[in-house]
Amino acid sequence: MPINNNRLLLELEKTRREINRDIINPQFPELALEDLQPLLTMVAHARAAYVRELLDIASVCSDSGPSQDQIRQLRQCRETFEELVTATNALETVIQRDYLDVKSNKPT
Repeated sequence: MPINNNRLLLELEKTRREINRDIINPQFPELALEDLQPLLTMVAHARAAYVRELLDIASVCSDSGPSQDQIRQLRQCRETFEELVTATNALETVIQRDYLDVKSNKPT
């Protein structure tokens, strides 16, 4: 890649980071692992509900396909789970890219 392209990409990344940090960081307090545990618990519950719904359907539909109502309920569980996973991934990206301050786990 030409040097000018590399420079532009570096400047683009720097500018993106600054803009995102300026907008995102002031909206949230510093986060620590204990702040994220309720979120992780919520995602785990949604995952369990999704899998539980599948297993419940399978237990009553061994020789036949699921009803439309069962599929609707399964879809609702999946959408909830996927939405929470997507949001959690967005938060992870915010942390990875240093758009948000995090608390140090080290004693001061």
